[in-house]
Amino acid sequence: MSVSKTRTSFYRRLYVAHLIDSGTASVPALIEATGMPRRTAQDTIGALAELDIVCEFEQQPGARNHIGHYVIRDWGAIDKRWVTANLPRIKNVLGYP
Repeated sequence: MSVSKTRTSFYRRLYVAHLIDSGTASVPALIEATGMPRRTAQDTIGALAELDIVCEFEQQPGARNHIGHYVIRDWGAIDKRWVTANLPRIKNVLGYP
């Protein structure tokens, strides 16, 4: 079955939001969990706003040079329970472990 770029892009955003919400909340952690390139991870985080998912970077208190993690503040119209329930399918479509 061929999967469209639109679907893979959408699923990638949902999966990254899920990972951030579950504590895999930094670019290096996302790269380790998915194997995606750094730029893809960064672009995907930036694109979450297109789905009305509010994702913010929290600087670690007292830290310098952008040391911290991301936090999902609002899932917008996305039902995060659906994402959790469909993780096996999402990961399969994306080819992630």
